[in-house]
Amino acid sequence: MSITKERKKEVVKTFKTHEKDSGSAFVQVAVLTERINNLGPHFKSHSKDHHSRRGLLKLVSQRRKLLDYLKREDQNAYFKLIEQLDLRK
Repeated sequence: MSITKERKKEVVKTFKTHEKDSGSAFVQVAVLTERINNLGPHFKSHSKDHHSRRGLLKLVSQRRKLLDYLKREDQNAYFKLIEQLDLRK
């Protein structure tokens, strides 16, 4: 359900903006997206798990707020991140 430390390090390494970056909006959105994507199979087999579904909605809301911030601050970076993470279909 959650991501492993190794996978999180890979995601941070992919989306960091400088050497010691581990908490920028880019990295946070990427990690949240990974967590959200990992919850999908859980809900296929546990359709009545409403407690976890609430947690999923919190994650989606948090990612949405970060994406809104990025769009406000730097639209080019926002569109690049959306494309990299394949969030819009």
